[in-house]
Amino acid sequence: MEFPDYIIARLTGKTEDEIKALREEYQIKAAYKMVDTCAAEFAAATPYYYSVYGDEGTENEAVATPDKKKILVLGSGPIRIGQGIEFDFCSVHCTWAFAKEGYETIIINNNPETVSTDFDIADKLYFEPLTPEDVENVVNIEKPDGAVVQFGGQTAIKLTEALTKMGVKILGTSAENVDAAEDRELFDEILEQCQIPRPKGHTVFTAEEAKKAANELGYPVLVRPSYVLGGQGMRIAVSDEDVEEYIGVINQIAQEHPILVDKYLMGKEIEVDAVCDGEDILIPGIMEHIERAGIHSGDSISVYPAKTISAKAKETIAEYTKRLARALHVIGMINIQFIVLGDDVYVIEVNPRSSRTVPYISKVTGIPIVPLATKVILGYKLKDMGYEPGLQPEAKHYAIKMPVFSFEKIRGADISLGPEMKSTGECLGIAETFNEALYKAFIGAGIRLPKYKNMIITVKDEDKQDIIPIARRFEALGYRIYATLGTAKVLKENGIKVIRTNKLEQPAPNLMDLILGHKIDVVIDTPPQGVEHQKDGFVIRRNAIETGVNVLTSLDTAEALATSLENTDLNKLSLIDIATIARR
Repeated sequence: MEFPDYIIARLTGKTEDEIKALREEYQIKAAYKMVDTCAAEFAAATPYYYSVYGDEGTENEAVATPDKKKILVLGSGPIRIGQGIEFDFCSVHCTWAFAKEGYETIIINNNPETVSTDFDIADKLYFEPLTPEDVENVVNIEKPDGAVVQFGGQTAIKLTEALTKMGVKILGTSAENVDAAEDRELFDEILEQCQIPRPKGHTVFTAEEAKKAANELGYPVLVRPSYVLGGQGMRIAVSDEDVEEYIGVINQIAQEHPILVDKYLMGKEIEVDAVCDGEDILIPGIMEHIERAGIHSGDSISVYPAKTISAKAKETIAEYTKRLARALHVIGMINIQFIVLGDDVYVIEVNPRSSRTVPYISKVTGIPIVPLATKVILGYKLKDMGYEPGLQPEAKHYAIKMPVFSFEKIRGADISLGPEMKSTGECLGIAETFNEALYKAFIGAGIRLPKYKNMIITVKDEDKQDIIPIARRFEALGYRIYATLGTAKVLKENGIKVIRTNKLEQPAPNLMDLILGHKIDVVIDTPPQGVEHQKDGFVIRRNAIETGVNVLTSLDTAEALATSLENTDLNKLSLIDIATIARR
């Protein structure tokens, strides 16, 4: 058995083209064997394949089905944070929708935790890496009539160009329009044509160019690679030193694409998923993040319907979504992230694909977004399917998506939240009131307060005034507050009872003694931006999480937690059956 070209290239130092030429010379090619799902108890006949490499005589157990329409669905790829069950939901529902339309469905995915890699989901499953080489091997055997890349997240959509070169038709939004959403210059042109504002930014390739751009824009700036999922490699920089370090991190992750440097705006982040049929657009709802911009959308508490933005801002968001979907000639799914400052709306990111909020907004609105998008890809129109285009009426209940983290299991990970996604799951709280839905979401995420009614507060200088009303609310809830010198001084000056405690480098009793004493419910710790400020806070947060203490690194999250504790009676929680939410 041989290794794929890209692995041999890394091991030998040869290029993939050189390896490919050698394979052709010696007639080495991929063949497929069926996975024995019956563990040799009796003969298995499941269409579940893995690749081996050999010569012309190697038996191939995968056989193309003649005279049948075939659709290739690309999954989300291997297990990692930011990519998994949400995109798997989309891939599976897309596959089912194609099957109902009479197509043979073929899935390529190699994530063992996902439902799409259950051999019962599609007609055929190829348990293969999502690389151009491995996908091409399947294409050469199956010769699909088309491929769908918009339901498998960024990994799938990055294969758009490669599939086009293989001669495979991309169903839905075209390769050119996918690229237009990712290419800074092309996208800026589209935004200008649509008269839609975005935070100012530059495309760069080197650290020197990045520093020049950052100084032109003014710190803080968001530094990020293009064509990534889960905010991988994204950082908020507040100095030239930060830019130097972050560019080094990015270049380890993604070197073939440019680096983006954007002005960082501290506003309310909003997210929209929509379906476009080329003419009309359906927006199931607008989702609002509790944490202000700068924290990855996958790590933010998301509220539907949007609670704090104005009716004017909602109208603007719906209008901008319609303009962008038409300008990018979207057929199927589009995901857009906005920043709202007052009534002003800015676009920060557009993805011509599904997103991790699709399962959430589908369930809480009762609108089957993925099957609709799949039918749209096949030529159906929204109006013909009984849907009135535009922003749909808001539900009567509140639905809050709460991120769930696994920091205690991931040794050495810093738990402070930022532009790079760190959550490994999510839960949902639904109720007729916002406060009850929020409380249910916190409970579902494992934040069960109070226990000891002791808390630690240590915040950066910029947050010291904002922490005052939050600390006052926790004090009214009966919490004993410990704080470090600077934070304690501000709280005392504002009439809040606080017990001053020492920092890590100071004599006992200090923060570490309190945390290791196992009598603290929650730590509110907002780390300053910048590389040089992160060491002490990291030690505090790691030790807190490893001793079972809840740690919040955003004041918005802390405020939300106080709200949920103030306004909810645990003995009077209502029940909403999500299965009864009207579906069409």
